[in-house]
Amino acid sequence: MTDVMTEASGATQRSSAARALGPDGAPAYDLIELLFFAYRDFVRDADEALAAYGFGRAHHRVLHFVDRNPGLRVTELLDILKITKQSLGRVLRELIDQGFIIQREGASDRRQRLLFVTERGDALALKLAHLQTERISRALEGCGDDVGAAARRFLFAMVDPEERDAVARLAMPGRPRGGRA
Repeated sequence: MTDVMTEASGATQRSSAARALGPDGAPAYDLIELLFFAYRDFVRDADEALAAYGFGRAHHRVLHFVDRNPGLRVTELLDILKITKQSLGRVLRELIDQGFIIQREGASDRRQRLLFVTERGDALALKLAHLQTERISRALEGCGDDVGAAARRFLFAMVDPEERDAVARLAMPGRPRGGRA
């Protein structure tokens, strides 16, 4: 990454983005490691709840996006998760077989497979979302005013630019829950 320089009051200063780097442009190991540890702990609460069903993180991701987007096409889910059809197949089959998700044919195109959570799937998705919301809330409490908005901007900026429009549609603040079929 090039050093971003800005002029302020006649003095050359490094921008706040460049200051995130270590001295002399070294990698930002502290931020890299904090992201690793934050993610580890962010998913741990949900992992523990999912273990009771014999599920893992892949099940959680599928359940989350189907719950938030009723009628989601399998092809759309593959694009959101950036995984192969084969990778999704086993996880989706388990969620369907255990009564968390149902699959329906499209009304206009019977080849489409539309996904919906069941009442059981909706309840589990909501439980997992509450666990993760509690962790986020605890983290934001001691960080000052408007830190939630700053966190949203930071995380959104971490998304590849060509993916941001799609992510914005999926992750809009205040977007209502999807619900079940």
